[in-house]
Amino acid sequence: MMRRNVLVLWSLLLLIGSGAQAQSTLAAGPIIVAQDGSGTYRTVQEAVDAVPNQSQTQVMIRVKKGTYREKLVVPALKTHISLIGEDKNTTTITFDDHTGKGDINTYTSHSVLVQGNDFTAENITFENTAGYTAGQAVALHVEADRCVFKNCCMVGNQDVLFLATDNSRQYYKDCYIEGTTDFIFGSSTAVFDHCTIYSKKNSYITAASTPAGHPHGFVFMDCKLTADTTRATQVHLGRPWRPSARVVYLRTEMGHHIVPAGWHNWGKPENEKTAYYAEYKSMGPGSNPKSRVAWSHQLTAKEAKEYTLKRIFAGPLPWNPGKK
Repeated sequence: MMRRNVLVLWSLLLLIGSGAQAQSTLAAGPIIVAQDGSGTYRTVQEAVDAVPNQSQTQVMIRVKKGTYREKLVVPALKTHISLIGEDKNTTTITFDDHTGKGDINTYTSHSVLVQGNDFTAENITFENTAGYTAGQAVALHVEADRCVFKNCCMVGNQDVLFLATDNSRQYYKDCYIEGTTDFIFGSSTAVFDHCTIYSKKNSYITAASTPAGHPHGFVFMDCKLTADTTRATQVHLGRPWRPSARVVYLRTEMGHHIVPAGWHNWGKPENEKTAYYAEYKSMGPGSNPKSRVAWSHQLTAKEAKEYTLKRIFAGPLPWNPGKK
């Protein structure tokens, strides 16, 4: 009996000690990533791996200036991570995988994959450098729910930003996204708020695959659509990757590169009955409401008022990233 009591006591002491050690580690302040060794870790992946599993409080990882060449994965167990860069123009996470490279496909070509819920990123560039002719090459692939990206860049060519899963909600604020074909694509519900979207080829900006019955897909609020004027002069707002794609542009400034028809049915006339494409008060030379395809919509003021963060991100567990 005495031996058993001693073992129990030792177990308790070990648990207390490990708990105190974990608490002291977290209390030490934010995790710092720096390539020169001046931080806590040299790579972003090492920092993510160090975060306790299933954290219920936000854990901050500060990333110092540098180009971090790594195929970063934020696993599902690594929740509530805030990845804060020093400067989006000089703090870059980059890789160059693409379809056709070995057994790589669209779903595995990412430079960064986010699976842990409640992820936040600020002041960082997510990049895929596979090249202009490489085919599908994802820079940022997001599967998690309740993700926020502020003042970030997503840079690449085809299939740059993959909003990958049906029940994922994502919010992009003051971001810059550039690419060639279908470079904002997927089945998630996402809002792009005051973002700049830069096209580099005659192609399509969005390829939504919104599930049937979902009230929202991609919503662009007060954004600006720009282009490489030498390569991108005939660009569509979107085409439906899946039949029930939903994309809405609100008060968005559109350059000359946006074609008068606006939207494309992906060569399938039946998509015109199921996809929902709409605009409200588009501005600039690319805004041509009278020339848009007949199966798209021009919202009324009353309809446009329904597009609030609270309504778009409603669900069994409501989320409002704009609420302070």
